[in-house]
Amino acid sequence: MKKIYLLIIVLIVIAFFSVIWLFYPRVKELPPTPKPVQKHQYAYKINVDSLVVVYGKVGNNQNLGSILNNYVSGQMIDRIAKETDNVFDVRKIHPDRKFARIVSKDAAPRTLYFIYEINDVDYVVYDFRDTLRVYVDKKRVVVKTRTATGIISTSLWNTFEDNNLDVNLGMKLSDIYAWTIDFYGLQKGDHFKLLYEELYVDSTYIGTDRVLAAEFTSNGRDFYAYYFSKDTIHGYFDEKGQSLRRSFLKAPLKFSRISSRYSKARMHPVLRIVRPHFGVDYAAPRGTPVVALGNGRIAEAGWKGGYGRFISIRHNSVYTSTYAYLSGYAKGINAGSFVNQGDLIGYVGMSGLATGPHLDFRVYKNGSPVDPLKMESPPALPVGKTYMQTYNQLVVQMKTKLDSIDH
Repeated sequence: MKKIYLLIIVLIVIAFFSVIWLFYPRVKELPPTPKPVQKHQYAYKINVDSLVVVYGKVGNNQNLGSILNNYVSGQMIDRIAKETDNVFDVRKIHPDRKFARIVSKDAAPRTLYFIYEINDVDYVVYDFRDTLRVYVDKKRVVVKTRTATGIISTSLWNTFEDNNLDVNLGMKLSDIYAWTIDFYGLQKGDHFKLLYEELYVDSTYIGTDRVLAAEFTSNGRDFYAYYFSKDTIHGYFDEKGQSLRRSFLKAPLKFSRISSRYSKARMHPVLRIVRPHFGVDYAAPRGTPVVALGNGRIAEAGWKGGYGRFISIRHNSVYTSTYAYLSGYAKGINAGSFVNQGDLIGYVGMSGLATGPHLDFRVYKNGSPVDPLKMESPPALPVGKTYMQTYNQLVVQMKTKLDSIDH
Protein backbone atom coordinates (compact mmCIF):
# COMPACT_ATOMS: atom_id res chain seq x y z
CA MET A 1 0.00 0.00 0.00
CA LYS A 2 2.87 2.29 0.88
CA LYS A 3 4.35 1.61 -2.56
CA ILE A 4 1.13 2.79 -4.20
CA TYR A 5 1.19 6.04 -2.16
CA LEU A 6 4.83 6.57 -3.02
CA LEU A 7 4.14 6.06 -6.73
CA ILE A 8 1.25 8.53 -6.59
CA ILE A 9 3.47 11.14 -4.91
CA VAL A 10 6.16 10.65 -7.54
CA LEU A 11 3.61 11.07 -10.35
CA ILE A 12 2.22 14.23 -8.71
CA VAL A 13 5.73 15.73 -8.43
CA ILE A 14 6.47 14.87 -12.07
CA ALA A 15 3.17 16.43 -13.17
CA PHE A 16 3.86 19.57 -11.10
CA PHE A 17 7.28 20.15 -12.62
CA SER A 18 5.93 19.36 -16.10
CA VAL A 19 3.34 22.13 -15.75
CA ILE A 20 6.02 24.55 -14.51
CA TRP A 21 8.22 23.62 -17.52
CA LEU A 22 5.40 24.20 -19.99
CA PHE A 23 4.35 27.62 -18.67
CA TYR A 24 7.60 29.05 -17.32
CA PRO A 25 8.61 32.05 -19.49
CA ARG A 26 11.62 31.29 -21.63
CA VAL A 27 14.25 33.78 -22.82
CA LYS A 28 13.96 34.01 -26.59
CA GLU A 29 17.29 33.62 -28.26
CA LEU A 30 17.98 36.42 -30.74
CA PRO A 31 20.04 35.93 -33.88
CA PRO A 32 23.57 37.25 -33.55
CA THR A 33 23.90 40.97 -34.27
CA PRO A 34 25.55 41.41 -37.67
CA LYS A 35 28.74 43.37 -37.66
CA PRO A 36 28.32 46.87 -39.14
CA VAL A 37 29.47 47.12 -42.73
CA GLN A 38 32.57 49.24 -42.86
CA LYS A 39 32.24 52.15 -45.25
CA HIS A 40 35.35 52.70 -47.28
CA GLN A 41 36.64 56.18 -48.01
CA TYR A 42 37.35 57.08 -51.63
CA ALA A 43 38.96 60.04 -53.37
CA TYR A 44 39.05 60.13 -57.16
CA LYS A 45 37.77 56.50 -57.06
CA ILE A 46 40.87 55.46 -55.08
CA ASN A 47 40.45 53.68 -51.72
CA VAL A 48 42.13 55.97 -49.19
CA ASP A 49 41.23 54.14 -45.93
CA SER A 50 44.89 53.81 -44.97
CA LEU A 51 46.15 56.84 -46.91
CA VAL A 52 46.18 60.62 -46.53
CA VAL A 53 44.82 63.05 -49.15
CA VAL A 54 46.52 66.45 -49.35
CA TYR A 55 44.76 69.07 -51.48
CA GLY A 56 46.21 72.16 -53.12
CA LYS A 57 45.97 74.67 -55.97
CA VAL A 58 48.38 75.42 -58.78
CA GLY A 59 50.15 78.70 -58.10
CA ASN A 60 51.23 81.37 -60.54
CA ASN A 61 54.23 80.32 -62.64
CA GLN A 62 53.96 76.77 -61.26
CA ASN A 63 54.22 73.66 -63.41
CA LEU A 64 54.04 69.95 -62.72
CA GLY A 65 57.77 69.75 -62.11
CA SER A 66 57.79 72.47 -59.46
CA ILE A 67 54.76 70.94 -57.72
CA LEU A 68 56.22 67.41 -57.59
CA ASN A 69 59.85 68.37 -57.12
CA ASN A 70 59.88 67.58 -53.38
CA TYR A 71 57.83 64.38 -53.64
CA VAL A 72 59.09 62.29 -56.57
CA SER A 73 62.42 61.94 -58.30
CA GLY A 74 63.60 64.20 -61.09
CA GLN A 75 63.83 61.09 -63.27
CA MET A 76 60.12 60.41 -62.71
CA ILE A 77 59.21 64.01 -63.57
CA ASP A 78 61.23 63.70 -66.77
CA ARG A 79 59.41 60.47 -67.65
CA ILE A 80 56.05 62.17 -67.15
CA ALA A 81 56.98 64.98 -69.53
CA LYS A 82 58.36 62.67 -72.21
CA GLU A 83 56.18 59.55 -72.01
CA THR A 84 52.68 60.64 -71.03
CA ASP A 85 51.84 63.67 -73.21
CA ASN A 86 49.54 61.42 -75.30
CA VAL A 87 47.35 61.11 -72.17
CA PHE A 88 47.64 64.69 -70.90
CA ASP A 89 49.94 67.51 -71.95
CA VAL A 90 51.50 68.87 -68.72
CA ARG A 91 51.96 72.24 -70.43
CA LYS A 92 48.19 72.70 -70.12
CA ILE A 93 48.32 72.92 -66.32
CA HIS A 94 46.80 76.28 -65.33
CA PRO A 95 47.01 78.43 -62.19
CA ASP A 96 44.22 78.08 -59.60
CA ARG A 97 43.26 74.61 -60.78
CA LYS A 98 42.93 72.08 -57.94
CA PHE A 99 45.25 69.14 -57.39
CA ALA A 100 45.69 66.42 -54.76
CA ARG A 101 48.48 64.20 -53.49
CA ILE A 102 47.59 60.83 -51.98
CA VAL A 103 50.35 59.75 -49.62
CA SER A 104 51.11 56.79 -47.37
CA LYS A 105 50.94 56.88 -43.56
CA ASP A 106 54.48 55.58 -43.19
CA ALA A 107 57.06 57.19 -40.91
CA ALA A 108 58.47 58.64 -44.13
CA PRO A 109 55.31 59.36 -46.18
CA ARG A 110 55.52 58.52 -49.89
CA THR A 111 53.50 60.19 -52.63
CA LEU A 112 51.58 57.33 -54.24
CA TYR A 113 49.27 59.33 -56.50
CA PHE A 114 49.10 62.84 -57.90
CA ILE A 115 45.78 64.07 -59.33
CA TYR A 116 45.31 67.25 -61.36
CA GLU A 117 41.75 68.48 -62.00
CA ILE A 118 41.60 69.45 -65.67
CA ASN A 119 38.18 71.01 -65.14
CA ASP A 120 35.23 70.53 -62.78
CA VAL A 121 34.60 67.02 -64.10
CA ASP A 122 37.74 65.59 -65.73
CA TYR A 123 40.97 64.82 -63.92
CA VAL A 124 44.28 63.10 -64.67
CA VAL A 125 45.82 60.57 -62.27
CA TYR A 126 49.57 59.89 -61.97
CA ASP A 127 50.02 56.54 -60.21
CA PHE A 128 53.56 56.14 -58.79
CA ARG A 129 53.05 52.94 -56.75
CA ASP A 130 54.84 50.43 -58.96
CA THR A 131 55.72 51.70 -62.38
CA LEU A 132 54.39 54.99 -63.72
CA ARG A 133 50.74 54.78 -64.83
CA VAL A 134 48.76 57.77 -66.09
CA TYR A 135 45.07 57.92 -66.98
CA VAL A 136 42.21 60.40 -67.29
CA ASP A 137 38.91 59.86 -65.46
CA LYS A 138 35.71 61.73 -64.64
CA LYS A 139 33.91 62.66 -61.45
CA ARG A 140 30.34 61.53 -60.98
CA VAL A 141 28.02 64.23 -62.30
CA VAL A 142 24.49 64.58 -60.93
CA VAL A 143 21.95 66.12 -63.31
CA LYS A 144 18.96 67.99 -61.83
CA THR A 145 16.03 69.36 -63.82
CA ARG A 146 15.17 72.98 -63.04
CA THR A 147 12.75 75.66 -64.25
CA ALA A 148 13.27 79.36 -64.89
CA THR A 149 11.18 82.33 -65.96
CA GLY A 150 11.82 85.94 -66.81
CA ILE A 151 10.11 89.08 -68.07
CA ILE A 152 12.14 91.37 -70.31
CA SER A 153 12.55 94.90 -68.97
CA THR A 154 15.57 96.10 -70.97
CA SER A 155 17.52 93.19 -72.43
CA LEU A 156 17.82 89.42 -72.20
CA TRP A 157 21.17 89.75 -70.45
CA ASN A 158 19.84 92.10 -67.76
CA THR A 159 16.77 89.92 -67.22
CA PHE A 160 18.95 86.92 -66.39
CA GLU A 161 21.05 89.00 -64.01
CA ASP A 162 17.96 90.52 -62.36
CA ASN A 163 16.51 87.05 -61.73
CA ASN A 164 19.83 85.64 -60.42
CA LEU A 165 19.97 83.16 -63.27
CA ASP A 166 23.19 81.79 -64.74
CA VAL A 167 24.02 84.09 -67.66
CA ASN A 168 25.39 81.05 -69.51
CA LEU A 169 21.82 79.79 -69.58
CA GLY A 170 20.89 83.05 -71.33
CA MET A 171 23.59 82.37 -73.90
CA LYS A 172 22.12 78.92 -74.52
CA LEU A 173 18.67 80.44 -74.93
CA SER A 174 19.95 83.00 -77.44
CA ASP A 175 21.66 80.19 -79.35
CA ILE A 176 18.45 78.15 -79.50
CA TYR A 177 16.39 81.05 -80.84
CA ALA A 178 19.20 82.68 -82.84
CA TRP A 179 17.40 81.92 -86.11
CA THR A 180 13.86 82.84 -85.07
CA ILE A 181 13.94 85.72 -82.56
CA ASP A 182 15.67 89.07 -83.00
CA PHE A 183 17.15 89.61 -79.54
CA TYR A 184 18.11 93.16 -80.49
CA GLY A 185 14.43 93.91 -81.04
CA LEU A 186 12.98 92.58 -77.79
CA GLN A 187 10.24 94.67 -76.22
CA LYS A 188 9.46 95.34 -72.58
CA GLY A 189 7.06 92.66 -71.37
CA ASP A 190 8.38 89.88 -73.60
CA HIS A 191 8.82 86.80 -71.43
CA PHE A 192 10.09 83.23 -71.34
CA LYS A 193 9.80 79.92 -69.52
CA LEU A 194 12.53 77.30 -69.41
CA LEU A 195 12.93 73.67 -68.45
CA TYR A 196 16.64 72.92 -68.23
CA GLU A 197 19.32 70.80 -66.54
CA GLU A 198 21.85 71.80 -63.89
CA LEU A 199 25.05 69.88 -63.19
CA TYR A 200 26.47 69.07 -59.76
CA VAL A 201 29.72 67.42 -58.68
CA ASP A 202 30.12 66.51 -55.00
CA SER A 203 26.93 68.52 -54.30
CA THR A 204 28.59 71.60 -55.82
CA TYR A 205 26.90 73.42 -58.70
CA ILE A 206 29.18 73.51 -61.75
CA GLY A 207 26.89 74.97 -64.41
CA THR A 208 23.94 74.43 -66.69
CA ASP A 209 23.64 71.69 -69.25
CA ARG A 210 20.94 71.24 -71.85
CA VAL A 211 17.75 73.28 -72.20
CA LEU A 212 15.02 70.63 -72.52
CA ALA A 213 12.15 72.89 -73.51
CA ALA A 214 11.43 76.60 -73.79
CA GLU A 215 8.58 79.00 -74.47
CA PHE A 216 9.54 82.54 -75.50
CA THR A 217 6.86 85.15 -76.08
CA SER A 218 8.09 88.07 -78.19
CA ASN A 219 6.01 90.78 -79.83
CA GLY A 220 2.84 88.90 -78.85
CA ARG A 221 3.90 85.65 -80.52
CA ASP A 222 4.79 82.39 -78.75
CA PHE A 223 7.91 80.56 -79.89
CA TYR A 224 8.34 77.00 -78.61
CA ALA A 225 11.55 74.99 -78.59
CA TYR A 226 11.85 71.30 -77.74
CA TYR A 227 15.08 69.37 -77.66
CA PHE A 228 14.77 66.07 -79.54
CA SER A 229 17.44 63.45 -80.20
CA LYS A 230 16.87 60.22 -82.07
CA ASP A 231 19.49 58.35 -84.08
CA THR A 232 21.10 60.95 -86.37
CA ILE A 233 18.48 63.64 -85.60
CA HIS A 234 19.18 66.03 -82.75
CA GLY A 235 18.46 69.67 -82.10
CA TYR A 236 15.64 72.06 -81.27
CA PHE A 237 12.29 71.95 -83.03
CA ASP A 238 8.97 73.80 -82.76
CA GLU A 239 5.61 72.26 -81.88
CA LYS A 240 5.16 71.06 -85.48
CA GLY A 241 8.55 69.40 -85.68
CA GLN A 242 10.17 72.13 -87.78
CA SER A 243 13.81 72.86 -86.96
CA LEU A 244 14.56 76.15 -85.23
CA ARG A 245 17.92 76.16 -86.96
CA ARG A 246 18.21 78.17 -90.13
CA SER A 247 20.86 78.40 -92.78
CA PHE A 248 22.09 81.68 -91.27
CA LEU A 249 22.36 83.15 -87.80
CA LYS A 250 20.34 86.26 -87.01
CA ALA A 251 23.56 88.10 -86.10
CA PRO A 252 27.29 87.29 -86.05
CA LEU A 253 27.89 88.37 -82.43
CA LYS A 254 26.05 88.38 -79.11
CA PHE A 255 24.75 90.99 -76.66
CA SER A 256 25.59 94.19 -78.47
CA ARG A 257 23.55 97.10 -79.74
CA ILE A 258 22.87 98.24 -83.27
CA SER A 259 24.58 101.60 -83.79
CA SER A 260 23.68 101.98 -87.47
CA ARG A 261 21.20 100.20 -89.69
CA TYR A 262 20.98 99.40 -93.38
CA SER A 263 20.41 102.65 -95.29
CA LYS A 264 20.67 104.06 -98.81
CA ALA A 265 21.62 107.49 -97.47
CA ARG A 266 23.62 107.84 -94.27
CA MET A 267 26.03 110.52 -93.08
CA HIS A 268 29.43 108.81 -92.84
CA PRO A 269 30.76 109.45 -89.30
CA VAL A 270 34.37 110.00 -90.49
CA LEU A 271 34.11 111.31 -94.07
CA ARG A 272 31.08 113.51 -93.18
CA ILE A 273 29.40 112.86 -96.52
CA VAL A 274 26.06 111.23 -97.28
CA ARG A 275 26.52 107.81 -98.81
CA PRO A 276 24.73 104.44 -98.71
CA HIS A 277 25.34 102.11 -95.81
CA PHE A 278 24.47 98.64 -97.04
CA GLY A 279 25.00 96.87 -93.74
CA VAL A 280 24.40 96.84 -90.01
CA ASP A 281 26.84 98.24 -87.46
CA TYR A 282 26.95 96.37 -84.15
CA ALA A 283 28.59 98.41 -81.38
CA ALA A 284 30.48 96.12 -79.03
CA PRO A 285 33.64 96.21 -76.89
CA ARG A 286 36.95 95.66 -78.62
CA GLY A 287 37.76 91.94 -78.68
CA THR A 288 34.14 90.75 -78.74
CA PRO A 289 34.07 87.43 -80.65
CA VAL A 290 32.64 87.50 -84.18
CA VAL A 291 31.31 84.26 -85.64
CA ALA A 292 30.46 83.04 -89.13
CA LEU A 293 26.87 83.69 -90.20
CA GLY A 294 26.70 80.28 -91.85
CA ASN A 295 28.75 77.52 -93.42
CA GLY A 296 31.02 78.70 -96.20
CA ARG A 297 34.49 79.33 -97.56
CA ILE A 298 36.63 82.37 -96.75
CA ALA A 299 36.85 84.48 -99.92
CA GLU A 300 38.93 87.29 -98.39
CA ALA A 301 40.81 87.75 -95.13
CA GLY A 302 43.08 90.78 -94.89
CA TRP A 303 43.32 94.57 -94.91
CA LYS A 304 40.77 96.25 -97.19
CA GLY A 305 41.30 100.01 -97.25
CA GLY A 306 38.82 101.94 -95.15
CA TYR A 307 37.22 98.71 -93.94
CA GLY A 308 40.42 97.82 -92.07
CA ARG A 309 40.81 94.17 -91.20
CA PHE A 310 38.16 92.49 -93.32
CA ILE A 311 36.65 89.03 -93.89
CA SER A 312 34.35 87.87 -96.68
CA ILE A 313 32.61 84.48 -96.58
CA ARG A 314 30.97 82.90 -99.63
CA HIS A 315 28.20 80.68 -98.26
CA ASN A 316 26.84 79.33 -101.52
CA SER A 317 26.16 80.43 -105.08
CA VAL A 318 23.67 83.02 -103.80
CA TYR A 319 24.84 84.47 -100.47
CA THR A 320 28.03 86.19 -99.27
CA SER A 321 28.62 87.90 -95.91
CA THR A 322 31.31 90.42 -94.92
CA TYR A 323 32.81 91.54 -91.59
CA ALA A 324 34.81 94.79 -91.31
CA TYR A 325 36.82 96.92 -88.83
CA LEU A 326 38.08 93.80 -87.01
CA SER A 327 40.85 94.02 -84.43
CA GLY A 328 42.17 90.61 -85.40
CA TYR A 329 41.46 87.21 -86.92
CA ALA A 330 40.80 83.85 -85.32
CA LYS A 331 43.40 81.13 -85.72
CA GLY A 332 43.25 79.41 -89.11
CA ILE A 333 41.21 82.11 -90.84
CA ASN A 334 42.75 82.46 -94.28
CA ALA A 335 41.43 82.87 -97.79
CA GLY A 336 40.25 79.47 -98.98
CA SER A 337 39.63 77.93 -95.56
CA PHE A 338 36.19 76.49 -94.73
CA VAL A 339 34.15 77.58 -91.71
CA ASN A 340 31.01 76.25 -90.11
CA GLN A 341 28.10 78.27 -88.85
CA GLY A 342 28.99 79.79 -85.48
CA ASP A 343 32.76 79.29 -85.87
CA LEU A 344 34.91 82.05 -84.41
CA ILE A 345 36.40 84.10 -87.26
CA GLY A 346 37.61 87.34 -85.66
CA TYR A 347 37.20 90.03 -83.02
CA VAL A 348 35.47 93.42 -82.92
CA GLY A 349 37.82 96.36 -83.42
CA MET A 350 38.10 99.81 -84.98
CA SER A 351 40.66 99.31 -87.73
CA GLY A 352 40.17 101.38 -90.89
CA LEU A 353 37.86 104.41 -91.00
CA ALA A 354 36.02 103.79 -87.71
CA THR A 355 35.30 106.20 -84.87
CA GLY A 356 34.87 103.48 -82.24
CA PRO A 357 34.89 99.70 -81.81
CA HIS A 358 32.11 98.06 -83.81
CA LEU A 359 31.44 95.44 -86.47
CA ASP A 360 30.27 96.46 -89.92
CA PHE A 361 28.28 93.44 -91.09
CA ARG A 362 26.89 93.01 -94.61
CA VAL A 363 25.09 90.36 -96.64
CA TYR A 364 24.96 90.11 -100.43
CA LYS A 365 22.41 88.09 -102.40
CA ASN A 366 23.46 87.36 -105.98
CA GLY A 367 26.02 90.14 -105.63
CA SER A 368 23.56 92.80 -104.47
CA PRO A 369 23.40 94.04 -100.85
CA VAL A 370 20.37 93.06 -98.75
CA ASP A 371 19.26 94.21 -95.31
CA PRO A 372 20.55 91.52 -92.89
CA LEU A 373 17.78 92.34 -90.41
CA LYS A 374 15.06 91.65 -92.98
CA MET A 375 16.65 88.68 -94.70
CA GLU A 376 14.69 85.45 -94.68
CA SER A 377 16.56 82.18 -94.38
CA PRO A 378 15.32 78.70 -95.32
CA PRO A 379 14.86 76.27 -92.40
CA ALA A 380 16.90 73.15 -91.75
CA LEU A 381 15.40 69.65 -91.99
CA PRO A 382 12.36 68.87 -89.80
CA VAL A 383 11.94 65.86 -87.48
CA GLY A 384 10.55 63.69 -90.29
CA LYS A 385 7.59 61.30 -90.51
CA THR A 386 9.47 58.33 -89.06
CA TYR A 387 9.88 59.99 -85.66
CA MET A 388 6.85 62.30 -85.52
CA GLN A 389 4.80 60.06 -83.22
CA THR A 390 7.63 59.90 -80.69
CA TYR A 391 8.24 63.62 -81.06
CA ASN A 392 4.57 64.51 -80.57
CA GLN A 393 4.55 62.53 -77.32
CA LEU A 394 7.58 64.51 -76.18
CA VAL A 395 5.87 67.80 -77.07
CA VAL A 396 2.76 66.92 -75.04
CA GLN A 397 4.89 65.95 -72.05
CA MET A 398 7.13 69.02 -72.18
CA LYS A 399 4.36 71.53 -72.92
CA THR A 400 2.45 70.27 -69.86
CA LYS A 401 5.52 70.98 -67.76
CA LEU A 402 6.01 74.43 -69.32
CA ASP A 403 2.35 75.32 -68.73
CA SER A 404 2.74 74.44 -65.04
CA ILE A 405 5.50 77.04 -64.59
CA ASP A 406 4.26 80.34 -63.15
CA HIS A 407 5.90 83.64 -64.10
